[in-house]
Amino acid sequence: MKRLLLCTLFFLTFCNLILAQSSLPECKGNDKNVSKFSGKHLRGVKKWTNCHGTTIGPKGEKYVGEFYKGKFHGQGTFTQHGRKYVGQYKNHKRDGQGTYTYANGDKYVGEWKKHKYFGHGIYTYANGDTYVGEWKKDAYNAPDNLKERHGQGTLTKADGTIEKGIWKKGKLIKPKQ
Repeated sequence: MKRLLLCTLFFLTFCNLILAQSSLPECKGNDKNVSKFSGKHLRGVKKWTNCHGTTIGPKGEKYVGEFYKGKFHGQGTFTQHGRKYVGQYKNHKRDGQGTYTYANGDKYVGEWKKHKYFGHGIYTYANGDTYVGEWKKDAYNAPDNLKERHGQGTLTKADGTIEKGIWKKGKLIKPKQ
């Protein structure tokens, strides 16, 4: 099981590295292709389309990646306050394959849909617990008690305990032996 988990993590990380290489031209304008922004308002990038650039926010948030019609779209990396997301964006939201590393050491590698965990993913908790399986409707910044393991999955705890089966709304409802 651990070998499968490590192989899956390696594969997904490798895919993200391959995707991170953009073939798009650099975005034109603003301090050497770097735009400043405040909140959700990206100044100077409204016309950035089909290009690769960098935005830096007032609180230290930074996005390096692809743009389409002034929005994060395609492959990109977003960092802020010790948190980091590397993966795909669609219409300014995390969407597709991606890896999110939390400041506390937790990490999610998997599928995203409209800024939420959705589909298959691997969540590794800082305490050593790991969940491999399906997710639904989980906001990336939700507290642990709101993370929705949903569908087929396996939770392997740091002490070696395994909870396997079908999950619904974060709870194991049909355990498998």
